[in-house]
Amino acid sequence: MAEKGAKARALAGGTDLLVQLRVKRYIVDRVVDVKHIAEMNELSYSDSKGLVLGAAVPCYRVYEDKHISAKYPGLYDSASLIGGIQIQTRAGIGGNLANAAPSADAIPSLIALGATANIAGPKGKRSVPVEHFCTGPGKSVLQDGELLVSMSIPPPQAKMGSTYIRFIPRNEMDIAVVGVGVSVVLNGNSIKSARIALASVGPTPIFATEAGNWLTGKAPTEDSVMQAAEAAKKAAKPITDMRGTIEQRIHLVGVLTKRSLLSAITRAKEAR
Repeated sequence: MAEKGAKARALAGGTDLLVQLRVKRYIVDRVVDVKHIAEMNELSYSDSKGLVLGAAVPCYRVYEDKHISAKYPGLYDSASLIGGIQIQTRAGIGGNLANAAPSADAIPSLIALGATANIAGPKGKRSVPVEHFCTGPGKSVLQDGELLVSMSIPPPQAKMGSTYIRFIPRNEMDIAVVGVGVSVVLNGNSIKSARIALASVGPTPIFATEAGNWLTGKAPTEDSVMQAAEAAKKAAKPITDMRGTIEQRIHLVGVLTKRSLLSAITRAKEAR
């Protein structure tokens, strides 16, 4: 990959890459099969270090993993929504992130869970918070010759819940008009912390920091959630396209933020 630079692409699941090659979005001299590299297939969890999710791990392994479904339900939500069963046997969370689509279903959950992208390349290794990984539609911090190797997610705090919800116009059009991923940590009768991330309402997934920070110290009530949803709407910078209008998308951000926060709060109350 270092030898070919911009003319090289990595192939793991291939569900995005093969389509992009057919329509000549990329003209490449070399496709490098990375799906059997050990580090890129790691799926491990420990209470001290959290989750390590290799970039080539397919979605079905994610949503079938008991630790992920119990401790990172928002990530479970995302993995079970990406494509259909056939796609999920190939496509991975890593490819969803590396493709850097603003509508990606996995990225808001990764941001909400505080994930870090682990990258390797000719100049060595580096780590980048997922909220800084995407730089534009289909563009990321990955440089020529670099690979997304894995993602690290911290162990969940006590009384933490997460959720991802999206809106699509119909099941046959499996691209989010809006998606919202959140995590909430409760402390007694108040919200200790919250993270909110949005899909399909900007050139990159959006980390709605002000909306999440506003919830800190607030009671986990519907009124608090409604006000946070209004703050999330202000963070959205959508466009009008064939899937939805600016006005519709901003409205949906409010609706889905409210629903996802209420769901995450319920999950947090049920968590150990």
